[in-house]
Amino acid sequence: MAAIKELIKEEADGTLSFGDYTRAEKAKVEDFKHAGDLYKVKTFATMTKLEKNGQFLYESVPGTGVTEFAEDEKGVSFKVESNQDAQITVGMEEDTEYSVFVGGKSIGVLKSNPSGKINISVELADAGEVEVKISK
Repeated sequence: MAAIKELIKEEADGTLSFGDYTRAEKAKVEDFKHAGDLYKVKTFATMTKLEKNGQFLYESVPGTGVTEFAEDEKGVSFKVESNQDAQITVGMEEDTEYSVFVGGKSIGVLKSNPSGKINISVELADAGEVEVKISK
């Protein structure tokens, strides 16, 4: 189960893990330092949200647990888990095309909106962890 009881943590490989979709009450951690940046996570059963240096980075409805979250100049990758299917929004560059893979399968090329967001639906109910990759 990918529910992160610490709400957010840095893994030995330098990736982040965050989110606890099993919580009935909203919980948050602010000013979590990782690789010179400050992160804020807010999570519970109906929503998980991650910000980096005050900027939107990730949101899911309902809540999710995310492991191996990594980002670079080409995109982001992570594994996600929940007990329900989820709508996930990721903050990327504005008006840019990205190849999106869910569970190792291409779902096509999506263009981020003018605010840099990409929206994807991920079937998570009874699926365990599902890998997501979004890259230029």
